Amino acid sequence: MPQAVPGPAASTPAMRPRPLTRVPRVIGRLHAADLGLVINMADPYSVEVGEYYRRVRGIPSHHVLRIDLPVQPRLSVADLERLRRRIDEQFDNGVQALALAWTQPYAVECQSITSAVTLGFEAQVCEQPCGRRTATPYFNSASSAPFKDLGLRPSMLLASSDVERARRLIDRGVASDDTLGLVGAAPVQAHFMTTADATRSVRSALFPPAGLQRRIGLENHLGNGDLPRETARVVLVQTGVAQFQGADAIDWVPGALADHLTSFGGQLDRTGGQSTVLDWLDAGVTASYGTVSEPCNHLQKFPHPQILLLHYLQGSTALEAYWKSVAWPQQGVFVGEPLAAPFARQ
Repeated sequence: MPQAVPGPAASTPAMRPRPLTRVPRVIGRLHAADLGLVINMADPYSVEVGEYYRRVRGIPSHHVLRIDLPVQPRLSVADLERLRRRIDEQFDNGVQALALAWTQPYAVECQSITSAVTLGFEAQVCEQPCGRRTATPYFNSASSAPFKDLGLRPSMLLASSDVERARRLIDRGVASDDTLGLVGAAPVQAHFMTTADATRSVRSALFPPAGLQRRIGLENHLGNGDLPRETARVVLVQTGVAQFQGADAIDWVPGALADHLTSFGGQLDRTGGQSTVLDWLDAGVTASYGTVSEPCNHLQKFPHPQILLLHYLQGSTALEAYWKSVAWPQQGVFVGEPLAAPFARQ
């Protein structure tokens, strides 16, 4: 992973954690009635996982698009445009976000499939993969209706290593709703790790202060190493490392989020020689994020630790919290159960 050009993306892990970042107050969140589901009929995984998700989440039948797409790591621009046209034709203004029920394709050339579907294809991503981008209007926004407010539908892949693991992923998301932040409950743990890899630990400058927040039942830990040593009731891990081991030994609560800053964590065919998003999901995480092409270590291309955490704590879904935490998501793929909302209230 080459380092980014000097500037805000080249912070060092030795910097002291900043005070809490300000995020807007968000009223409401996405629900099943707001979600469009896209199923690739050419992919048996997509058909089985998509239909299971439709049933357990109660996705309205008219919010399901069934289409034939190539089952391969990277989609062509022509097939992307066909997919985007079908999405626009199928879904009305009530559909605010999308679940894409497949593992491949995860990219369109050098751009992630989730950003390409949501934002359109940007040729400059491949021309200048380490270049700077423009922040999306959804970044750290107060919107709970992004298509109505901003004209975009943030999307997330329902990806996993196989159908059975995908079912377990979906079940974790459903089981997570309205379960955390309850009065009198044992706190959950968020771990922010600074590793020996300085290039991949640039997010240390953005970590929140350590300590227990009794009112919301959360304890933040700032640690050194690839993964936390204290592994009970973990809701969030962020680290910076090319490869990790031992994530399956962590006691992940339903709805847990985790990601690692590295070059190819979003290559879901696992050809990049690095740990991927699927390694987190296989270990019991409910949503994650990784880049599909070399991004350099611009902070804006990865989830902002505090913005991710603070939106999730407000009751936002995994899809909303992750999308709002990445200013430049063009190269990053969002993966997991979109509607998981453990800090929400009925």
